[in-house]
Amino acid sequence: MSEIRFINEFEPDRTFTYDERIALLRKRKVAQTEEKAKAGGADEDDYGLIVQDKFDYKLQPNHPNGSIYGYKAWTFNYCSILKQHPIYVDALDAFSAKGFLFLERLRPKTKKWNPDYPYPELQAIFDKYQVISGIDNCHHFTPDLQIGMELGWGGILAKLQEQREKHDESHHEFYDAEIEVVKNIIAFIYRAADEIEACANEERNEQLSENLHTMAQIDRNIAENPPKTFREAIQWSNWFSMLSRTYNRGSAGGQLEDLFNPFYEKDIKMGRLTDDEAVFYLACMFLQDSRYWQLGGPDENDNDKTCHLSYLALDAADKLNIATNLTIRVHDKLDPVFFRKSVELLFKNKQGWPRYSNDKALTEGFMRNGYSKELARKRVAAGCHWMCMPGMEYTMNDTVKVNLAMVFQVAYQDMMANTGLVKPSAETLWDYYKKHLKIAVDATGAGIIHHLTYQTKSQPELILNLFQHGLIEKGVNITDGGANYYNMCVDGAGIAVAADSFAACEQRIDIEQKLTYDQLTQHMIANYEDQDGEYVRQMMLHSERYGGGDTLGDKWAVRISQLFTDLVKDLVRQHKDNPKHVNFIPGLFSWSNTILLGSILKATPNGRKAGEPINHGANPNGGFRKDGAVTSMCNSIAAVQPGYGNTAPVQLEVDPQITNDPDGVDKMCAMVLGILKSGNTLLNINIIDAKKILEAHKDPYKYPDLVVRVTGFTAFFAMLSEKFRQLVVDRVRAVNGDACEE
Repeated sequence: MSEIRFINEFEPDRTFTYDERIALLRKRKVAQTEEKAKAGGADEDDYGLIVQDKFDYKLQPNHPNGSIYGYKAWTFNYCSILKQHPIYVDALDAFSAKGFLFLERLRPKTKKWNPDYPYPELQAIFDKYQVISGIDNCHHFTPDLQIGMELGWGGILAKLQEQREKHDESHHEFYDAEIEVVKNIIAFIYRAADEIEACANEERNEQLSENLHTMAQIDRNIAENPPKTFREAIQWSNWFSMLSRTYNRGSAGGQLEDLFNPFYEKDIKMGRLTDDEAVFYLACMFLQDSRYWQLGGPDENDNDKTCHLSYLALDAADKLNIATNLTIRVHDKLDPVFFRKSVELLFKNKQGWPRYSNDKALTEGFMRNGYSKELARKRVAAGCHWMCMPGMEYTMNDTVKVNLAMVFQVAYQDMMANTGLVKPSAETLWDYYKKHLKIAVDATGAGIIHHLTYQTKSQPELILNLFQHGLIEKGVNITDGGANYYNMCVDGAGIAVAADSFAACEQRIDIEQKLTYDQLTQHMIANYEDQDGEYVRQMMLHSERYGGGDTLGDKWAVRISQLFTDLVKDLVRQHKDNPKHVNFIPGLFSWSNTILLGSILKATPNGRKAGEPINHGANPNGGFRKDGAVTSMCNSIAAVQPGYGNTAPVQLEVDPQITNDPDGVDKMCAMVLGILKSGNTLLNINIIDAKKILEAHKDPYKYPDLVVRVTGFTAFFAMLSEKFRQLVVDRVRAVNGDACEE
């Protein structure tokens, strides 16, 4: 299939500065985003996908249900896509590598898991407690791209072929699949070079034609061989991103300095690269995909990784100014000038980047699992809320969610069904809650083991397998023992709903005796729409809330978090005989599941109505205090951190008027450091004009380039569904009050 490209109507002798090219590319990106929004949008990362109608791949199933399972089917379909996939090229860009689809999402939505390996008993528990089990969820672990940059695709192929000869037939299915995939990847990149070369020969503008010729030559250089220059390294990285996304949504980038600074310093030393070029190349990389990159942080000797390239990365993101997922890892020796510059850009662009992670809390927490400080430091920010050692661990980060609010609902109903045997109270309810949360968590752990046992029979990791240390030598899929470590993430969601509900019951019924449990139950059944229902709802809604500061809600949140943490860590003991030595690590995060997890939840004692979203991540419910005090909220979130190396992020909405103060940036720097030093693990910040966000909610295309930090990821506001835009608006309303009213 021929290339998909833009025909640039520029005069043959016109020349462009790097800044002009970035501006034109940004304008095109915004237009493409508007196309995606009108085509349906998505409540997730941008992924750099392009909307087009020239390529519509039809899945070739190997099962009567219309889906694909196992090595052969995934290999066949992926390689078929590569043979047909158009080559996207823009002569203004420094790189090619744009994708149009995810093979993973071409499967029938209800036929993802291989039906030969059912789990009906577990599914019944998942349904009861609204657990997102993670079964069949792909990746959410981080590859080590340095493996590919050292070997190149040709080196990976040679290694696969060499290892196949050393293994018996039981491993040949793995090797044959991986060899076929890599051969097709190499052929695809060579085809891209040929088609880009053809475009170069047709391009009228001399500068752009030369750029396309260079682009084609770079693709030929890296189709099989390792990259040798800074530009080649980024092009290699971009191809990896597109190729892994096309398979199953791909994965994160990693520590930007570790991957690219050696190439940058070598090119600078040899006089073949300028900083202006480097900034342009980085901007084009950020344009290509919204991958997660970590900047700064300490090395194994506690020295700061910040370097000149770190500054250039901020410059590139600033010039491009779109959805960019950059995380600054904060530690005691972080370059203060670099840190301040990052905060300045956060305020200047108001696009939700960068965000900030806490090295001390994350490192010390991960070490509590029995790992060394050196290994803990290798864990980089790699997703919405998660960390991972590139090429070393399998995590299922952000794919497993236990709805703590639904567990509360089941426990409450169980208590009320047994009032003939027990006297209802918050403490009685707590006993029921402990019982039901254990059932939910234990089933979640069993589900993860089921996933690990049979995932290869459903969806093998044919791309990310290639970038794991020692996996090719083992000759097995990553879920079959190919990883060095199995640190399985289990997130709790809805902690504020559960904590506020416990607190409301204790305060209004047990202590103040303003109503009975029977009366509350009837009001909840009526969704607070019966006689006196709204009065009772407001009374419960304004009880002592989580986030208020040393409130009943805060105390219950700590109890819930500690219970959840203990139960998740107890899974390690329960599954200690598993041959993969699986570890389980708790976190508190909901991702974009706030709407889903609240959709079938009935009215709750905290005054929340049926079907309303649960709270976002570890944040309090909106209106937790009349003054919305940031310090109070952040201290409350710090108090519920599980403390084992995964995060319970702080989502902070900030009024941009704070920078009207001459010392505004300095105050924000102090605030960020203070929030992290209190024990918080990850800080996401939105700086949004309240009136602008309200206007954009009414008409998303009025500000098509508006970016917000939705949760752990940044996204174009216009891309989000109306319901999810409303969540962002509600969070901003909670901070800005009347300023966000019509």
